[in-house]
Amino acid sequence: MFVVTGPSGAGKGTLINGLLDLVPALEVAVSATTRSQRRGEVDGREYWFLTDEEFSRRAEADEFLEHVPYVSGQRYGTLRSEMERISAEGRVCVLELELEGALAVQRDVEGSVTIFIAADVPELERRLRERATESTGEIGERIALARSQLEQAHRFRYMVRNDDVDRATAAVAAIVECELALAGTMSRP
Repeated sequence: MFVVTGPSGAGKGTLINGLLDLVPALEVAVSATTRSQRRGEVDGREYWFLTDEEFSRRAEADEFLEHVPYVSGQRYGTLRSEMERISAEGRVCVLELELEGALAVQRDVEGSVTIFIAADVPELERRLRERATESTGEIGERIALARSQLEQAHRFRYMVRNDDVDRATAAVAAIVECELALAGTMSRP
């Protein structure tokens, strides 16, 4: 299992998409969230959209590998059923998690490989503003959180700076290929 983490706006999703093209044995687990579904999003594709009550019920039933509240007050988590589905299909699971969730998986899942994606704070702010999915206040909160998260990069097995998408994607792919080879897992069909 690979866990990709880093501050909001670091380009985790972009790098993961590039990684999937380079290492076809991988599949991203779809996270669950209590946030509202955005225009164009499909339940089960971008996220599993759960009510607060459903999320709480599943958390109490230990159906999550990890789950945390985020700065927005919404909750996010990884359902164990997603990982089971990916494994049953003979694929290797990739999780895109925020920092606390990634640390929980690193602590609790033996053999998990964590990769922290870093970017400079001015670049993070530019990306968040271009994305236009958060209000100015939310962007400010995310930038403050990002500064704190960047100080935690040393807690993860690997760190890749996303200052150039192609270079960073190649670096993440090299890490994944190496780890898969060490684990004896075939990465290419």
